[in-house]
Amino acid sequence: MSRLPVGSRSRLLSVGAVLAGLAAVYGAGTLSHPATLGSSVQLGKASQAAVSSAIRACPAPGSTGATAAAVVSAAAPPAAGQGSAVVSQLPAGGGVSAGAPVRTVTTPDVLNWSAVSAAPPPRLTTGGTKTPPGGGSGGGGTSGGGVTTTPGRGGVMVQATGTMAQGLEVEQTGPGGLVTAQCPAPGTDFWFVGPGVATAAHIDLYLMNTDSQPADVQVSALTDSGPLLGSADTGIVVPPHGMVVQSLDKLLSTSRVVALHVSTSIGRVAAAVRETNSAADAGGWLPTAQDPSTSLVIPGLPGAVGSRALYIVVPGTGNAQIKVTAVTAKGSYQPTGGSGIDLPGDSAVAVQLPSLSGVAAAIKISSSVPVTAAILVPGGATGAPGAISAAAAPVSEQGLAAANPAGSTGSAALVISAPGAAATVRIVTATSKISFSGQAATTVNVAAGHTVVTPIKPPRGAKAAAFSVEVTPAAGSGPVYVGRVITSGGVVRSILPLTSALTWVPLPATQDSLAAAGAGG
Repeated sequence: MSRLPVGSRSRLLSVGAVLAGLAAVYGAGTLSHPATLGSSVQLGKASQAAVSSAIRACPAPGSTGATAAAVVSAAAPPAAGQGSAVVSQLPAGGGVSAGAPVRTVTTPDVLNWSAVSAAPPPRLTTGGTKTPPGGGSGGGGTSGGGVTTTPGRGGVMVQATGTMAQGLEVEQTGPGGLVTAQCPAPGTDFWFVGPGVATAAHIDLYLMNTDSQPADVQVSALTDSGPLLGSADTGIVVPPHGMVVQSLDKLLSTSRVVALHVSTSIGRVAAAVRETNSAADAGGWLPTAQDPSTSLVIPGLPGAVGSRALYIVVPGTGNAQIKVTAVTAKGSYQPTGGSGIDLPGDSAVAVQLPSLSGVAAAIKISSSVPVTAAILVPGGATGAPGAISAAAAPVSEQGLAAANPAGSTGSAALVISAPGAAATVRIVTATSKISFSGQAATTVNVAAGHTVVTPIKPPRGAKAAAFSVEVTPAAGSGPVYVGRVITSGGVVRSILPLTSALTWVPLPATQDSLAAAGAGG
């Protein structure tokens, strides 16, 4: 697998820059949605800083046909204040700034639904496309491994400040109103795990740049046949405020299991992957998987009957000794047997778990070397290979789910797991007209090593087709993992791990000295 190049570091930093760097490193290393930090930073002791701004990017809004989408957002700040969230379309082919605002949202604590009209078709350059070093392209070009990169149609960015950035969650919905994916924050490293082309005929990678400078991206792939040596997809230039799309069908042909590692050497991007059996169908969006680790949890396995395929990826050269534990309502056990699973390095496999048919659970994975993983269950959107959940972090401070169906649209449930110590969570819902504040909360207790399934509904008396939900772990709770299961027509349509929606970020202790900065270079 490819490694990120190490950039040069400045050895002379101001105290303010040191604090900003600590905040960025600490936040990006522990949060699935990194954000910009505000004031309340104190020297000489561990402290915290308020989130003051946040950015998300959604690939589908502004597209047409089966992938056309709206943007749904919710923010749950700890106190009243000023703030806004601006939804803007990404200009076709990129630009020096984001496109004209679609909507500006200034009301936190409620669900905000933003319709997005179809973007104009992007212009494909022919004949004179400039190909940057490494073979990549920001227009109509071909990158390494014969992968064609084209400008994407649609895509939006959400720029939130003040109270609208605190406790922010942004999601995209499909034409029928069901949530299809969480909208990621820009970053420098993403992992995706799922079925290969043998199951999903079309696999498309979306790369969105929300910054004012170009980003340079590399994509490495690992399949059940091993790493795709000699087919590195490198030097992909994503223009500022632009989106490019890659079809990976040929690169990943014959694959049954796929792991994609997206990284940047310059700038940052928000990455998304769509899998579908037919180009005319919506298909499904893969959830971002946790970075490889020796300890993982995949939340949200629903209680629906059907097969379960666990995809495990070993991206390093070291062999892995893996133990799989199912955390269920009746306790925890090893569905693959007590001897575990032995996998070679640079491998990707699918492990069938027939004993978990009809069992709601989280999957805990312990490994001797870093691995990452996802799980596939029957269902999904039209054209999708199934409904997929991926390894995720526990909910910290609070977790938000912006778009949940109600009534004839569908239903939603939370699969809440405490693989370690016991946990207690507080659940509150809101609509576009009824805020989180002041609503009666539901308290759910989860015993150590157990899972609890909780159906969720709009606030009492609300007449709404969609609502938001806030989940807050109680003080002293063990790590709690939450998966949201969306069901429509008796079919599980999607599984979305609940990610942390932070209002404050803890900072490590700092010293009022420049000596430490120089020593770290």
